[in-house]
Parts: sequence; structure tokens; C-alpha cells
Amino acid sequence: METAIFAGGCFWCMVQPFDSQPGIESVVSGYTGGHTKNPTYEQVKSHTTGHTEAVKITFDPAVISYADLVTIYWHQTDPTDAMGQFQDRGDNYRPVIFVNSPEQREIAEASKRALQASERFDKPIVTSIEDAQPFYPAEARHQRFYKNNPVVYAEQEAGGRADFIAKQWADAPKVD
Repeated sequence: METAIFAGGCFWCMVQPFDSQPGIESVVSGYTGGHTKNPTYEQVKSHTTGHTEAVKITFDPAVISYADLVTIYWHQTDPTDAMGQFQDRGDNYRPVIFVNSPEQREIAEASKRALQASERFDKPIVTSIEDAQPFYPAEARHQRFYKNNPVVYAEQEAGGRADFIAKQWADAPKVD
């Protein structure tokens, strides 16, 4: 098993797209990239910890590749918005691919270059690619939020993410 860590706005919206893929063992919502040990949701929301909401994915690379996970990630975010995603604003919602190895960095950087070269977006691709930091799982109420709180999750998706994805990626091939 390997792990991948992605930040793309509210972690509630980042779980389902990965959770539904074959080869995924777990998707955990949490916090990473900051300076506070064991932060709480309230601390991260206060913008004082340096942490970003993220998901940590444990996956079987024999079933789904890291490159496929990066592709799924791009299809969930606005990679041209450095300081938040959709209605979620601030440094704790910034888009980041946190890499766990030189191989992951190479794949992520090549994918970012290819996305920029595709001219799919009119603006530069600003998603950061950073070394993984300690990852702190979020409180239990934030795990698998899309299944445990479908009404609130649907409202979150209605905040612009679902429409953006449908418009921006309608013609993109899906990862199987």
C-alpha cells in the first residue's frame, strides 16, 4: 500500500471522488502543512495553525496508480485559484499536492506541466506541489462526511464546485 495526500478546498468534498475508486483502502480527512501539532477544526479555521484541510488516501498501486489519483485530483479542483476553492476561502483551503517521494513529485510536476500546456484553463495553474508534512486526522464528525451528512454535503457541493467540475471537465476522459 502507498499513500497520497491532496488538499483541494473543504476536505468534505475531496473524500467521495477517491473513496469510490477501486484500489482505495481508505480516505481520511485531516490537516497538514502547518506548525501546530494535533490541531482541531476550530484552530485550523482560525488561520493560525498554517494547516490546510486535506485528504490522505491509502491505495494499492497494483490497482490504481498515483498518476490516476493525480488526474482525479485535478478533476475536483480549480487549479487556478491559489487561496481557496469555490466558496471556501483562505490559506486553509488552498490547493496542494503533498508528495511522499521523489517519484510522486515527478508524476505530480509532469501532470501539472501537461495540464498547463493543455490550455484547458485561461489562467496559470497555481496548485502547489510540496513535500508531505505530518498529517493529523480530523475529528470523527468530519470523516466520510458525504455519507454521514448527505444534505449538508449537497449544499457544500452546490457552492460552485459541482457546476465548475461539470463545465470544466465535461469532455475529459474518466479514470476507470
